[in-house]
Amino acid sequence: MQTFLANLLTWSTVANVIDVAVVWYVIYRLIMLIRGTKAVQLLKGVFVIAIIKIISWYLQLKTVGYLADMVITWSVPALVIIFQPEIRRGLEHLGRGSVLPWTKSNQHEAETRLVAQLDKAIQYMSKRRIGALITIQQNTGLEDYIETGIPIDADVSGELLINIFIPNTPLHDGAVIIRDNRVAVAAAYLPLSESNLIPKELGTRHRAAVGISEVTDALTIVISEETGGVTVTNNNHLIRDLTREDYLKLLTAQLVPAEEEKQQNPVIAWLTGTRQRGSKR
Repeated sequence: MQTFLANLLTWSTVANVIDVAVVWYVIYRLIMLIRGTKAVQLLKGVFVIAIIKIISWYLQLKTVGYLADMVITWSVPALVIIFQPEIRRGLEHLGRGSVLPWTKSNQHEAETRLVAQLDKAIQYMSKRRIGALITIQQNTGLEDYIETGIPIDADVSGELLINIFIPNTPLHDGAVIIRDNRVAVAAAYLPLSESNLIPKELGTRHRAAVGISEVTDALTIVISEETGGVTVTNNNHLIRDLTREDYLKLLTAQLVPAEEEKQQNPVIAWLTGTRQRGSKR
């Protein structure tokens, strides 16, 4: 038993486990990155071509196999061009990672400011019963829906959100999509839910909010123009008539990770621990 454990706990075995874990994590992050985008359909096409290649090899279909080989050969540069937005977004996420100790602090400040600006807009529009639909991208990409809107690409501010949703203005009809703490687009179209569980008194905005929560992990805020009530949807859950205290708690929990719950970068943790041990000496 000891010999078995000794052989099992060799560096080669540990390295293989780490290797497989890293690959699976990268695949998982890629899947989460392309969810809700056209890349999903393209990947399905790639899998179909791979299946055709396997079948042609098994059945000795030389012409079909040759054509599949040609498609696979030229698909590599084609995929780089087609997936350019997803690749760029992935590199941006990597650049906003937690390798540096001050990155998380800046991100925390930006997320805290986002919640404060959302609160300012919600309070103003709710009191005046101005209808609004605000979707905040999280892990799942919203590129397909961003393409339907009018580009804004501006910092999130309460004043900007209020002006967008003022009735009878060109941008008020549709959804604002916030990505990476910036207003990406306004007047975007979201998928409408067909669920029979949505109360009949709720209108198109609420159905759109539930619809986007059914296919992505986006957080969506709805302000009713009839009652001024605030509703939040996330992961196919609809929470209605939230008080200011309630929605602030929800937004903070979803968008602003608590300081004590943040995972510290292992390199920074090791360096910090080293400095602390050195100071004690």
